[in-house]
Amino acid sequence: MADIATQKSTGNGAAAAVLSRLGDRSIVLIGMMGVGKSSIGRRLGARLGIPFVDADAEIERAAGMSITDIFARHGEAAFRSGEARVIARLLNGGPQVLATGGGAVMNPATRALIQERGVSIWLSAELELLLRRISKRKAERPMLQTADPAATLRELLAAREPIYAQADLTVQSRDVPHDAVVAEIIDRLIAFLDAAPPRRGQP
Repeated sequence: MADIATQKSTGNGAAAAVLSRLGDRSIVLIGMMGVGKSSIGRRLGARLGIPFVDADAEIERAAGMSITDIFARHGEAAFRSGEARVIARLLNGGPQVLATGGGAVMNPATRALIQERGVSIWLSAELELLLRRISKRKAERPMLQTADPAATLRELLAAREPIYAQADLTVQSRDVPHDAVVAEIIDRLIAFLDAAPPRRGQP
């Protein structure tokens, strides 16, 4: 993988435009499992020349076990508490692209920190697309270990989408090359950052 300096030197004017306006904030990707936060986020970080951080991977590193094992041994409440602490720590590390778990922004304190220290992007996707993607890795999704995973996913979407919709930007995740979604995110970021009042890390 190219280092950050190399990525920056090969970046285009659009990437430089985002970075000049972003300051030390994080670009925070939110949304349901299966929308592609990690794969799109990794490409977005490479395009912008800033680190990509996966909050779930950091939670597993901090706990010394997988998220599936955290749920099984300690329950969802313990996982959510640890998740909030890890994300709060990570938000001090911008500029970066930060992918969060599907339920992270249901915590009001986490939402407030993201608003203060980041620019949030909801990667939205149709239910059918999510079901296709998630079915390949269902065993890794502790929230879907139920008798009817499709019904559970619908219930989660109904509860979470009103919260996701509070994000600064919404971008549709769809069956196109991830680089096309990344290009759309960068264009939308430039427009948003141009229009938004200065915040953390900006003069």
